[in-house]
Amino acid sequence: MKKILFPTDFSEAANSVFVHALELAKIVNGEIILLHSFELPTLDNQFFPQNYEAVFESVTLSEYGMFKDEVPKLRAIAAERNLENIKLSHRLIQGDVIDCIKQAVAEDTIDFVVMGTSGATGWKELFLGSKTGDVLAAINVPVLSVPFGANYAQIETIGFTTRFREKDKDALKKVIRIAKKTKAKVKCLYVKTNTSDVKEATMTEWKNEFINEPVQFFIIPSEDIEETILDFIDNQNIDVLAMLTYKKSFFTDLFTTGFAKKMSYSTAIPVLVLHE
Repeated sequence: MKKILFPTDFSEAANSVFVHALELAKIVNGEIILLHSFELPTLDNQFFPQNYEAVFESVTLSEYGMFKDEVPKLRAIAAERNLENIKLSHRLIQGDVIDCIKQAVAEDTIDFVVMGTSGATGWKELFLGSKTGDVLAAINVPVLSVPFGANYAQIETIGFTTRFREKDKDALKKVIRIAKKTKAKVKCLYVKTNTSDVKEATMTEWKNEFINEPVQFFIIPSEDIEETILDFIDNQNIDVLAMLTYKKSFFTDLFTTGFAKKMSYSTAIPVLVLHE
């Protein structure tokens, strides 16, 4: 059974993303581990040691109380979608949210992480900004990143960006396995710029290798890669976009540029981040 980590701040935005986690669990026959992290306050030195202990205990109990109150609401969401059979467990960890995600991924042998790209105060840096890229660069499991306002829809078409590298094939095969479980098709996009060095023979080889799979290949000449991807998403009715990281800084850069905002505002579809 696959394990899906769902970091949450229990905001309304996060609860809408939880639906995507539930549906992914249904697709991959998985269970969901809810993760909520919190940081203890920094106290100035006017506090006496006994005051530190009281404050820390108060914060910890408050976070636990919220966690205990909010989990049943998520179980109710699962029941509304007839997915109450999906196993839910939960972790409450003190510390920086990125460190806590890394810790949970390692300790629970997580297969997927599902997270939002907008959240309540305190998590904004994670959900919209440089920390989103930091999370994606820090862990080596697939991450389904869901933008605010992306209501779950039946997955019929998965987009996949490729550079026709040999290592891209493994990522494509993972996407195809997911697509088959939802009876979806996969549309692969290669944006061919003036500096592209992929040979026609390589493209033909790929098409032949995947000829019996539910895959179509699109080679589009363009110098504007970002706009071409966005147009492709719109024109081909893409429900989820799968992308493979090419270097550690790729998604840190991606989520601090205008491309992330364009993705959120103009497409509002989930992005499945795969690692090399």
